[in-house]
Amino acid sequence: MNVERTPGGYSLVDVLDRVLDKGIVIDAWVRVALVGIDLITIEARVVVSSIDTYLRYAQAIGALGNVATPRVVSPQAHEALAAENAALRSLLAQGAATRAARAPRPRRRPPGTP
Repeated sequence: MNVERTPGGYSLVDVLDRVLDKGIVIDAWVRVALVGIDLITIEARVVVSSIDTYLRYAQAIGALGNVATPRVVSPQAHEALAAENAALRSLLAQGAATRAARAPRPRRRPPGTP
């Protein structure tokens, strides 16, 4: 069975697309000791992937914890929220105008009175 290579190789964009699509995990554990005494211990796990890939696999293995998954909003729901937002802004503007109209106006004193 021969391994075939594509002519031209891969570009950086191809490699980045593949890494983000599939994801990559780098798990490192380093210990520096001198005469049997641990000086430094480093444990690191680096995950490089797209958010979609991470959420898909993390949810499958139960590693999400308290992370909320993004909610997809339909265009109709978005339009309803925008209409509600506009109505609330209108009510706020009316309330501000009413408060401004009710506010007592300072009286002007005639010139020369203390």
